[in-house]
Amino acid sequence: MNKHDITHILDEIAFLKELLGENMFKVRAFQNAVRVLESDPREIPELVETGELEKLKGIGKGLSAVIRDLVKTGKSQEHIALKKQFPAGLLDLTRIQGLGAKRIKGLYDKLDIKSVGELEYACKENRLVDLDGFGEKSQRNILASIEHFKKSRGHFLLPLVREEAAAFCDYLKKKKGCDKIEIAGSLRRHKEIVKDIDILVSTKTPEAIHNAFAKYPEVESVLAHGDTKSSVILKSGVQCDLRTVSAVEFPYALYYFTGSKEHNVAVRTIAKRRGIKINEYGLFRGKKLIPCKSEEDIFKTLGFNYIPPELRENTGEIEAAAKKKFAPLIRDEDIRGVFHVHSNYSDGSASLERMVVRAQELGYEYIGISDHSQSAFYARGLKEDRVKAQWKEIDRLQKKVGIRIFKGIESDILPDGRLDYPDALLAQFDFVIGSVHSRFQMPGKEMTKRMMRAVQNKYLTFVGHPTGRLLLGRDGYQVNLTQIIDEAKKCGVVPELNANPQRLDLDWRMCQYAKKKGVQVGIHPDAHSPEGLEDVSYGVGIARKGWLEKKDVLNTMPCAEIEKFLAKRR
Repeated sequence: MNKHDITHILDEIAFLKELLGENMFKVRAFQNAVRVLESDPREIPELVETGELEKLKGIGKGLSAVIRDLVKTGKSQEHIALKKQFPAGLLDLTRIQGLGAKRIKGLYDKLDIKSVGELEYACKENRLVDLDGFGEKSQRNILASIEHFKKSRGHFLLPLVREEAAAFCDYLKKKKGCDKIEIAGSLRRHKEIVKDIDILVSTKTPEAIHNAFAKYPEVESVLAHGDTKSSVILKSGVQCDLRTVSAVEFPYALYYFTGSKEHNVAVRTIAKRRGIKINEYGLFRGKKLIPCKSEEDIFKTLGFNYIPPELRENTGEIEAAAKKKFAPLIRDEDIRGVFHVHSNYSDGSASLERMVVRAQELGYEYIGISDHSQSAFYARGLKEDRVKAQWKEIDRLQKKVGIRIFKGIESDILPDGRLDYPDALLAQFDFVIGSVHSRFQMPGKEMTKRMMRAVQNKYLTFVGHPTGRLLLGRDGYQVNLTQIIDEAKKCGVVPELNANPQRLDLDWRMCQYAKKKGVQVGIHPDAHSPEGLEDVSYGVGIARKGWLEKKDVLNTMPCAEIEKFLAKRR
């Protein structure tokens, strides 16, 4: 089990203990263990093996035994016993925003609510309006969160699916008869949320490949097992579909199963007008196969320039491909440096030096440190004295490392649109990221006005995570992003494409708008750990999906140019 799996179960144990009304010291012990383990950079199996686990603050013998069981067996008897005492659907209530253990216990005890479906029914019957601890507003917010929950079921964030797909492909590549293998579907198109994994294999021995597919150790259950298509559910809950084809069919199938459905329908309609039938088995004029050795050949036959997989969403790419070649899209290796990086001065898990050294190890020329500002008390936001202390440490560190360190801050955009800190202090930072972290429920006009005022501040450099969305967690706040991007153009401010896979905000559709307006974006990891610096790759995928080229992204600039750009904003 990885760290996420183990801490998730410890979190559930704490929740179930609280539901049972157990001693709060025991509950908090598990909650604290989650925080300690998440903030430690080492993997949990390593802590168990080296005997370092018990040395961590708050990890006693009882907790250590639970964690050791999870590492060795993947199960905890205490967790299993606790789950048996409650209906299976009760844990789903933890995914509804605004419901903690205390409120869920109230719903369970007073209204016998055991599932999200029962909760939705109770809300629609107005049973929460007069319930202690709730009320009309709470009921309305819970209903909105339930709608979000229903839409997100069976969907997964990119890191999990990408990791699962890579491991599965590595397994199949080693099997005799696997001649070619590719990922297709929404993962190949780099959608921000993925429903399943589509694997395509070229083989002369499909039966052997399908048998190996069904026997993959991470398979939880087999949904279908055939000669050309098989489907399984992995232990992670992700569905994976395999299709096998011949070498001749492979390019046609790769194009067809990459999608999107909307793109495929539009292309098929155009092909039909030209007397060509297109499906997963080939391009046909009448019954005669038109030979194509690659996707490039397919597009050429249809009268188009090659369309990269990320762009195949029927959002103008077909019309564009009929006129000219696409310029090369941005690549991971084009990124020269990163901004929006947190350290343990605020809510990061690692020291300033560790974050800087890791960025240098990744080959970056520069790094922008931007811990939270003073209003973010929940994230240990920096008062002015701690800002000055951090600057002194950066100056000392700069003499030791080769990478350029920029002094920045993630300043809260206050409800009236002002930036946290007075101008006299803001002027001394190398860069300022302005982000909304409060009052998400503002009406659209007010939120737009709030953010417009921030963009107009002469010390603002970047607009952080412009909609505040958390994928599969919460919708973004209401804001007119086209107005924000237009104003950013006037003021020389750069919208952020937050590469954290739970955000990926700017959305790729708005990246297209920014490009159209000639507004550069910055691909920022919003890293809270050394590992988080590697999230830049997810942002690059979204940027590609938004048609962005190297020139459209600010932090593809070399360090000397970045220094000039930042100096203009001071």
